[in-house]
This record gives sequence, C-alpha cells and structure tokens, in this order.
Amino acid sequence: MPLSATPSPAHRRARAAPSPVPRPSRRHIAPLDGLRGVAVLGVLFFHAGHFDGGFLGVDLFFVLSGFLITGLLLKEAARDGRIDLLAFWGRRARRLLPALAVVLAGTLLLVWALGPPNLLRYALDDGPWVAANLANWHFVADRVGYWDSAGTRVFSHLWSIAVEEQFYVVWPLVLCLLARGRGAGRRVAAVAAAGAVASLVLMVVLTTAADTTRVYEGTDTRAFSLLLGALAATEPAARLVSRLGERAAGRWSLALAAGIGAYWIAADGQNSPSLFRGGLFLHALAAALLIACLARAPRTPAGRFFAAAPLRLLGTVSYSLYLWHWPVYLLLSEERLGLVGASRTAVLLAVSVALAVLSKVLVEDPVRFRARWAKGRTGAVALVAAFAALAALWAAVPQPRTGEGSVDVTRLGSGGG
Repeated sequence: MPLSATPSPAHRRARAAPSPVPRPSRRHIAPLDGLRGVAVLGVLFFHAGHFDGGFLGVDLFFVLSGFLITGLLLKEAARDGRIDLLAFWGRRARRLLPALAVVLAGTLLLVWALGPPNLLRYALDDGPWVAANLANWHFVADRVGYWDSAGTRVFSHLWSIAVEEQFYVVWPLVLCLLARGRGAGRRVAAVAAAGAVASLVLMVVLTTAADTTRVYEGTDTRAFSLLLGALAATEPAARLVSRLGERAAGRWSLALAAGIGAYWIAADGQNSPSLFRGGLFLHALAAALLIACLARAPRTPAGRFFAAAPLRLLGTVSYSLYLWHWPVYLLLSEERLGLVGASRTAVLLAVSVALAVLSKVLVEDPVRFRARWAKGRTGAVALVAAFAALAALWAAVPQPRTGEGSVDVTRLGSGGG
C-alpha cells in the first residue's frame, strides 16, 4: 500500500543543479515515514473499536502515495527526458505483490482451518477480485455495505489497495503525456487539480443517505486524495511552499497536524454525512499541505515528532501491517481468545506487528532488493507462476455447504478499513 519515502541510490545521485524550488523526492524525508506509522495506527485502532475516526488513516495513505509516486516520476522525466513505464510497474510489482500474494494464500488457509464457513465462503468469492486489484468495484457491485457488513469478509479492507493499484496504472500514463518539455510541472499541477475537483463533484453527486459505500470505495470518487498528493509534489506547489521559510512551514505543520488530529477525533464514518460532501476532500487537502510543509522543513517540532523512531519503524512495516491486521482481527475473535477490550486489542496488535515484520524480512525486502530473478523476464514469469499457484489454491479449497454457519453481522465489529 504505501510507497517508500526513501529514494533509490540512483535517485540520490541525480543531477544536483541549483534550484530555488525544493525537490522533496531527492532525499529521505523521515517525517513521512512517521506519517505512515500514524496512518496505520489510526486504522488499527479503528478496526479494534477504539477510535471512530481512525479510518481516515486510509486517506492519509492515499495522499502520501500520490505525493511520493508523482515526485519520483516527475524527477525521472526531468532527468531522463522520459518515464520508463515498464521499469516503474516492475518496481511497484516487486514492492506490493509478493506480500499481497502471501497474505491471500495464508489468509485463505487460515480461514479454511480456523474460520467459520461464512468467512470461508466470502474469502473464496472475494479473493480473485483482490488478486485482480478490482476488489473495490467487486464490493460496490455486490452492494457490500462498507460500514455494517464487512465483518463477514476477511479481505474487505483490501478495497483501498485496489484503488492505489488502479492509480499506479493510470496516473503514470497521464504523466508520460504531460511531463515533457517546458511547463511540464504546470501542466501536471493543472491536471491533478482539475481531476481532484472532478472527483469531489462525483462524490457529492453520487452520495446517498442510505449507503455511502459506492462513493467511499469507488476509484473515481476517491481519486481526489491521490491527486491532491500528486499536486503537492509538483513544481508550482513546491515553489509556493518554499516561500514560507522554515519557521513558517514549521508553524503550518503544527497547525495542520493539530487540525487533522481534531478531525480524526470528531469523525464518525457513516454518521458524519459531511465527510462525503466535502469533508474528505478538505481532510485530504490538509494532509497534502502537511506533507508539503514537512518536506520543506523536516527538522521543525512537527517534523521531529513524526520522525520519532517508534512512528518511523511502524511506517516501514505499514503496508504488510495493513494487509495482515484485518484477517488477524477476524480470526482471533473474543470467543477464540477468551479476551475482550484492551487485553484482546494488545494481542491483536502484537500478532499483526509480528506478521508484518516477518513479511518484510522474509518476503518483501528479499524480493525487492536482493532477488535478481525478480527483475525483467524472469520476474514476469515468477509473477505469473505465483498467481497461477494462487488460482490453483482457490480451486483446491472446497466451498462450505450452503446454509452452513450463518453469521449475525450486527454483532460484528467495524468495517474493513
């Protein structure tokens, strides 16, 4: 899910021509790692039933992803005169798909062994859509109410991964057309801003009081978060922020962080209709401004807070932690653990973090940084083989008998993230 805030060695060696406009993607920005940690903490506590506004951590992930991917691709276009789409998609595949494949296979086997039949039935139904990065549209088409029935679906939180993956396919194509020649930054900024406004209009028009799942999970109605992050990474936005000066950027960072925190405390999902009539847009805009200010002045008090070691460490495992936590929450129920409240939450967090660390150490980092076979044609073959194995696993797991193991969704927890 989240992109790394750490550029590759090649990016760090890029030309160092002097410029009055800061280019955040050229260096490691420690506070952005911490922001990812804050985002995943919000989601973890939301799903544990302790923080009603924690679902907004997903929006923070979206804004961060839009900012980081756009900054890196614009820099590549400025340096090389072009964007290598195949290389970019290959890097994204190595970053995201191995952990996702392991979670899909591991979760299905655990649900088969330990879960109730209804959980297995929905896992078998939803898994192929997750693998195809279309889970959000599958849930929308199936009229799966995000806020009240996701407790029956072990992959329901992966709608947001699908939104990001779809963005990673489309937005680089747009940048290939726009990021050429003089004025590239202005063109990209204009398109990102126009796209964000169009996405907001769609959300307002399509929102219904009965169920907000369509606008909450639709790629078109959530694109503004990613596009506002992209806008913050463009040269015109960086030039505006650079005029603040470090002290002013630090003050803005504190004010924006406080405002976002207050909004998280006040938000209440389906019971906050204003979220879908501009609230989510304003939250994403504030997050984009916060990210831009932290990139401009990372050593201010707000920057030092977000760069604190615990938050940064959480940020480094935020993707795999996000993938694993919801299956853990559903499988380790109160009945199975014999625990409730804070005691159960502590166990859930410990197990989720442990799985995330194992995923990073044993799967993600080896494939991303050390496995030569994961690149080029052999990488493509390995990817096809991995998903063929997933398909075989799906075919091998038997469907539970119809009518077996019904679940009262009104007794389950919050939605899926």
